Amino acid sequence: MKKIKVGILGTGNIGSDLLIKVQRSKFLECGIFAGRNPRSEGIKRAKILGVRTSCDSVEAIKNNPDCCDIVFDATSAKVHFHNASILEKMGKYIIDLTPSQVGKMCVPVINMAECLDVKNVNLVTCGGQSVIPIAYAIMKVHPETEYIEIVASISSKSAGPGTRVNIDEFTQTTRDSILSFTGVPKAKALIILNPAEPPVLMHNTIYATIKNPKIERLSSEIKAMVKKIQQYVPGYKLKLGPVAENNRVTTMIEVVGLGDYLPQYSGNLDIITCAAVKIAEEYANNKLLKIKV
Repeated sequence: MKKIKVGILGTGNIGSDLLIKVQRSKFLECGIFAGRNPRSEGIKRAKILGVRTSCDSVEAIKNNPDCCDIVFDATSAKVHFHNASILEKMGKYIIDLTPSQVGKMCVPVINMAECLDVKNVNLVTCGGQSVIPIAYAIMKVHPETEYIEIVASISSKSAGPGTRVNIDEFTQTTRDSILSFTGVPKAKALIILNPAEPPVLMHNTIYATIKNPKIERLSSEIKAMVKKIQQYVPGYKLKLGPVAENNRVTTMIEVVGLGDYLPQYSGNLDIITCAAVKIAEEYANNKLLKIKV
C-alpha cells in the first residue's frame, strides 16, 4: 500500500516517539528524521531502524523537497517561527508540536476536519490536548461558565529540555487556547513538574466556576468526550468527577502513555504525539484517496 512520507524535525523525546508511531502507521512512512545534534540518541536509533537522518534540521528538507509531504515540528516555539517560514513556502503540510501559536490551533476531537485545509496546524500543548475537550464539554452544557482553571501535573522525568525551555509558552498557549475553543471569559493554566519517585502519571485537573451546575448532564457530555479521545489516545482516562462544591465543578483526567519510545508515565508527551499522528493519518488518507480518483 502506498504511503505518504513525513519529515520529523527534532530528535529528542517527542521526535523519537513520533518516529516509532509513524513506523507502524498504515498511511505514513518517515522520509527524513532531522535535528542538530549528531550525538543525539534519536539520530542513532533512527539509523538503526534504517531511516534517513540529517543534522541539518529544516535545511535538510529545503535541500531535498521530495523527502516528505508532511512535516512534524518537534523543536521549540522559537525555532518553529524560522521553520514555518521555510516549510510554508515549500507547500508542506506542517504539524507543529511546539506552543508557538503560529498555525491554526487544533484539537482533533473538536476541529480536525477544518484543520486539514490549512498548511500549518498547531497542537497547542500537551495540557491543552488533555483539558480543552473537557472545558469544551463543560461550556456546551453551561455556556454561562465564568472561569476555568487547569492544573497540569506531570513527572519531572518526562519533561525533557524542549518542554522545560517552553514552560512560559506552555502556560500562555494553554490559557489562550482554552479561551479560543470555549469562549469562557476568564481562564488560567498552571503546570507542576513533580519529582516524585517512582514517577507519577500525568494528571490534569479542571476547575470551572458555575452557578447551579447540572452534574448529570455534565457527566454525560464529559464521558462522551472521553470516549472520543480514547479512539486515538487509549490511555486517556476520567479519574474524578465531575463533582460540584460551592459553585465549583472539578474534573480530573489521567493520561497513561502507550510506552512506544517513552515510559508510560510520560502521558504528557504521548497525548500530543498521538494527536499529531491522528491528524497526519487523516491528511494522508485524504491525499491517497485523491490519488486513487
